[in-house]
Amino acid sequence: MQRFGQVVGIKPEHLEEYTRLHAAVWPEVLQKIAECNIRNYSIYHHEGLLFAYFEYHGDNFEADMAAMAADEATQRWWDVCMPMQSPLESRAEGEWWKTIEEVFHTD
Repeated sequence: MQRFGQVVGIKPEHLEEYTRLHAAVWPEVLQKIAECNIRNYSIYHHEGLLFAYFEYHGDNFEADMAAMAADEATQRWWDVCMPMQSPLESRAEGEWWKTIEEVFHTD
């Protein structure tokens, strides 16, 4: 299992709508997340940033993320959500959410 932390900005005028959407994520999007071996997925907000935490339980992260990106329902969901976000300039090439370094963990 791999743990991931990621951040992206949220445009202040969209925070309420983004929160509302995530209170009722489309079932087909949730199904694809599970099919792609993502578990324990949470998104938090703090001062204009969204922080996501999830655990990856598969054995080919790149292939699972490609399958998620190819999913029609996920693409529609992203079409709704991505314009509300502001990606960080420091993100890696090809990233939307910036993957951040874990500096501490305990079970």
